[in-house]
Amino acid sequence: MANGIWHAEYGIAINLTRSDLGLNEYQGCLPADLTPEKLLEDITRPLQDRERERLQCLDHHEHGVCKAEREGRSPWMTVRRCRRGTELLLIAAHLPARSAPTPPESLRHQALKERIVRAAERHSCLTADAEMTAQGSRRKIRSDVRVSGPGRTVGWEAQYSPITAPTVRRRSQIAVEAGITPLWVTDSDRAALINRAPWARVDDVPWQDIASRARMLIRGGVRYLQEWKCTAGAERQCPAKTASMFGCGDFHTIFEVPALCLPAKRHTEVDELVVASADGSFVPLQVPMPSDPRQASRMWVPAQDHERWLSIVGHEPTPLCEEDPPDSELTFHEEELDAKCRFGEESSVRNDPRPIRERGDDRGLRTFTQLPPRIPRQAPGRSISDAERQERAEQYGCRVWEIGACPGCGQPMHRYGRGAAHACRACRSRFVTR
Repeated sequence: MANGIWHAEYGIAINLTRSDLGLNEYQGCLPADLTPEKLLEDITRPLQDRERERLQCLDHHEHGVCKAEREGRSPWMTVRRCRRGTELLLIAAHLPARSAPTPPESLRHQALKERIVRAAERHSCLTADAEMTAQGSRRKIRSDVRVSGPGRTVGWEAQYSPITAPTVRRRSQIAVEAGITPLWVTDSDRAALINRAPWARVDDVPWQDIASRARMLIRGGVRYLQEWKCTAGAERQCPAKTASMFGCGDFHTIFEVPALCLPAKRHTEVDELVVASADGSFVPLQVPMPSDPRQASRMWVPAQDHERWLSIVGHEPTPLCEEDPPDSELTFHEEELDAKCRFGEESSVRNDPRPIRERGDDRGLRTFTQLPPRIPRQAPGRSISDAERQERAEQYGCRVWEIGACPGCGQPMHRYGRGAAHACRACRSRFVTR
């Protein structure tokens, strides 16, 4: 491939093998704030975020036609990071004559959108609209399907074609600013959207199966809270490799996939998640990964598991400003600019295979040496009437005898049983720290 491209907006030839991208040859002719770092960010921007004709083949720019055009490609270019041996290089490639999803991708995309709308319309408390546009603080955002319910508004994105991590983050942030919770759907465990925004993974099936009434299971992105004391009789093995056969004696919490829960839970279906995500039965959760605080594990969890998690850690983890750690630094060989179109020539450069994003260490493992701290009793215990117990039990979705008084304020709450909290949310926010 040629090592240079033409930037139509700035009117310059960019040398991809130089660390300054050739900017030093245009001193005084370009904006003073245009640095090699800004130019690199501009030319590697995803196609959907820039004009298609901004980057051109140098051969096409100088002669009006290039080798790629004669073989059915377009003269417009894209720049990506590719690997040659152990080196990470900037490589320019010709775009196809028409950039559009393949027919199978388009059919599956449309079938999933229609299925989401049908699932929502079966419930009177939900409304669903396809291809809806909302205004964020910076720009408009379009969702494939927007489902609104009593819990939240969810913007579903059926993503069967490749997408970059920066694009996922940017579009998700715009959706959040517009009051929409994004939910990205993929069929690949290598998709860049995994753990970069609320997501769900489904099976790779033909569009006919998606459009049918057959069950469509969520294979990744939905988890359940598991907690246990690590003793010799515990059903789960101690996650600490150095622990003895008698366990470490600590308390562990993880978020586990349905099949690995004790007891095992059934997989959530897409149609169920459409309803549960909008009515508040399932909520998005972000848990920092123990291996790297810059990375987060994102998942959908039952609302009661979310409440229990907050009662343990005290407050919602601070949203991360996630950055992808680079695999390696770019390599620049400082070569002379080559303007000849070399489309179709043999090359040892290859795309770096996408790593598996859905990993086994994203379960949000936490270990405590003792039970979470209790709220100091501030209010004297008071008797709770049967009517109050019944009313609060219906509110929290628990049994009547699981209602008790909050030790902080004395108000009736879900105090006992599975999914209970040791104090109400207001008292936890005042007394419990992480």
